[in-house]
Amino acid sequence: MQNIIQRNFFRLLRSGAFNENEAVEPMSPFKWRRLFQMAEAQHVVPVFVSGIEKHADDHMLNLPGDLKSILQQKGKEEEEQKQTITDEDIRLSNHILNKRLKRIISQELESEDTSIESIDLLEILIFNVSRMLNRGLSLDGIIRLGQYLRQRGDKVDFVKIESWLKALKLERMAQLQGSILMAVFGFEQDELPFVQEMEKEVMPLITRAVSDMAKDSAEEWHFHQTQSGFVQNNSRVLRRNVGRSMKFYPYAPWETTSSFFTNLGRSLSEIEE
Repeated sequence: MQNIIQRNFFRLLRSGAFNENEAVEPMSPFKWRRLFQMAEAQHVVPVFVSGIEKHADDHMLNLPGDLKSILQQKGKEEEEQKQTITDEDIRLSNHILNKRLKRIISQELESEDTSIESIDLLEILIFNVSRMLNRGLSLDGIIRLGQYLRQRGDKVDFVKIESWLKALKLERMAQLQGSILMAVFGFEQDELPFVQEMEKEVMPLITRAVSDMAKDSAEEWHFHQTQSGFVQNNSRVLRRNVGRSMKFYPYAPWETTSSFFTNLGRSLSEIEE
């Protein structure tokens, strides 16, 4: 069950991202600040601010005065810093699957019936897979996926998408992303042809993700060598990374395993002697 903070969080995101209009429940200043922390942790402050603005005339929106100016500034900063998807982002840690991915994109670009929208959608799905495995579930990426589907989904060749996902062993990882859109953003299954069924664990996964205020630890689990010659690691961060890999393993066994050991190998290679 979602608490009032989570309910308002998703209402405002649906409003900001997909123009839905749901009444916001009144909250105390403490709960509003907690909600803002959730928006920061999930990198969705611009969408959150947009949702706030669309409820500006809602008398139930008793937003603390000091938070209004902070939101405006943070929203502008995050919008300016919003990560664009680059060629470097469109890669998989598994060497075999990454070669398949590059071949799929190359062949599609050279095809007589090239579908740029299908390539774009595949790249968003791959970008989200990488974010999930390296940083945890990010609603920013899920919203990006949903907005693209609403804007360009009618031009996507979903037969190609399904065959590509099968070749890349990412059918369930894509289905997980679609399940999140259905569970919290009001999408219908017919908008998501790559979703065969709603993933059963999707709500517990989302609830844990948005409740986790911990700083992103993706870049922190480096090993280092002590003066005595032993190699040490931040054990707390290592446990978080192991836990994240175990969480997503059922959805993409090949890529999850490769991602974990790639990060592990990179950390070991960066030991300062």
